[in-house]
Amino acid sequence: MSTTGREHIRWFRNTAPYINAHRGKTFVLMLSGEAAQHPNFANIIHDIALLNSLGVRLVLVHGDRPQIDERLERAGLERRFHAGMRITDSEAMPLVTDAAGSLRAQIEALLSMGLPNSPMQGSSIRVCSGNFVTARPIGVLDGIDFHHTGRVRRVDVAGIREQLAAGSIVLLSPLGYSPTGEIFNLALEDIAVHCAAAIGADKLLLFGAAEGLESDSGELLRQIAVGQMPDLQFANDEQTRLADTARRACLAGVERCQVISYQDDCAMLEELFTHDGSGTLVATDDYEQSRWASIDDVGGILELIEPLEQQGILLKRSRELLETEISHFRLLERDGRILACAALYPYPEDGCGELACIVSHPDYRGGHRGARLLRGLEQEARQQGLERVFVLTTQTAHWFIEQGFKESGRDELPAQKQNLYNLQRNSKVFFKTL
Repeated sequence: MSTTGREHIRWFRNTAPYINAHRGKTFVLMLSGEAAQHPNFANIIHDIALLNSLGVRLVLVHGDRPQIDERLERAGLERRFHAGMRITDSEAMPLVTDAAGSLRAQIEALLSMGLPNSPMQGSSIRVCSGNFVTARPIGVLDGIDFHHTGRVRRVDVAGIREQLAAGSIVLLSPLGYSPTGEIFNLALEDIAVHCAAAIGADKLLLFGAAEGLESDSGELLRQIAVGQMPDLQFANDEQTRLADTARRACLAGVERCQVISYQDDCAMLEELFTHDGSGTLVATDDYEQSRWASIDDVGGILELIEPLEQQGILLKRSRELLETEISHFRLLERDGRILACAALYPYPEDGCGELACIVSHPDYRGGHRGARLLRGLEQEARQQGLERVFVLTTQTAHWFIEQGFKESGRDELPAQKQNLYNLQRNSKVFFKTL
C-alpha cells in the first residue's frame, strides 16, 4: 500500500472515537441561501449523506434570502427591510413561497441522488419536509406593518422526532404556518434556534462564508464561551449574525454551536471528525474543561510531562510518586484528552504553596493554558488561606516574571522544601504574593 493510502487509513482509524460519539446524536444544520448558490453546496450535501449513513440524526434548515431578492428584482419590486427583517407584503409573498419551494425541491433532489461512482451511491436517504413550524405575525413594529413576515410560535417536536427516529432527514424551509391557514415568511436564524432548542439538539452547525467566526482584526476565533460574546467585535454583518445566532441557541439550551465555512470542501467533516476542527466552537462555557486530576489521569499526565523531564526542564517523577501526589494536580482537557496540567503543594504552616509541573501539550502551546491553570491554582491557594506561592525553575524564569513572580533566595523557601532542594539542578526561586 502507498504511503498516501496508509495516511488515509490512519486518519480513518483516528475518526473512530468521533464516529462513536456522534452516532445517534441530533444535529441541526443551518444553511443560508448564499450557501445553496455556492459551487461547494453539492459537496456539503454529500457530507450530509455521509453523516446520515453514520447514524447522525439531521435537521436541515435552509434560507432563501438571495433567491427572494432575485425574484423581486425580476418582478420590479422593491426590497424592503426594517430592523434587519424583510417586510413581506402581499405582492412579495408569492415570490417568497416560490423561492422557498424551489430551493426545497433542489435540496430534496440532491439528497435523492444515488448515481454509481459518486459519494451518494447507495445512500437511499429519505427526506421529510412539512408544516413542522407554527408561526405568528410580527404585526406592526415601530409603526411599520410587516404584513406576512412572522416569528416562530411553536415547533412540532413530536413530529420531527418521529421522522428522525425513522431515519429521515428533516428539511425545514423558512416558512411557517398559522392555525388559520396563513403562511408567514420567517427568518432562517429564528427557525434554527427554536428548532435546535425545542428538539434538544446536541449541536447546531452554522454555515458562513468565512472559515469560522473572525474578529474585527481578521483573527479566526477557534472557541468562544457565551460569556465572552459582549466583549467581541466581529469582521462583518454576516459574522455578527452568526455569532448572535450561536449565542441565542446556547442560551436556549443547545450545548454546542459550531460555525464553519460553506465555501471550503470538507469543512464540516474536519470540524466533526478531527481533534482541532476547522471553524469556531461556541459553547455555554469553556470548551476546554478545568478539573482536579484523579488516579485515572496518571498515564495522561506522564505522557505530557515526560518530554520535558528528558530535556531537564522538569524534575523527573515516577509513576508511583505521581500516583501519591495526584490530588495536587489540576488539568485542562478537551474531549477526554489532557492538554495541560499544573500542581499545587501547600505548606500551610509557612503560609505558602509551591506551584509545580505547569505543562501544556506541545501541539497546544500559545493558547494561554498554563496561565489559566496558574490563575486557578492561585485562587485555590487563597481559598486555603495561603498568602504566597512559589516556583522553582531552571528554564522558564521569564514566563513566571510575566505572571507577576519575583526572584527570591532559597532561604525564603519553607524549611521542608529547603531540605529537599536539589543543588545539582540549581533552580531559581520565584515568589508571588497573593
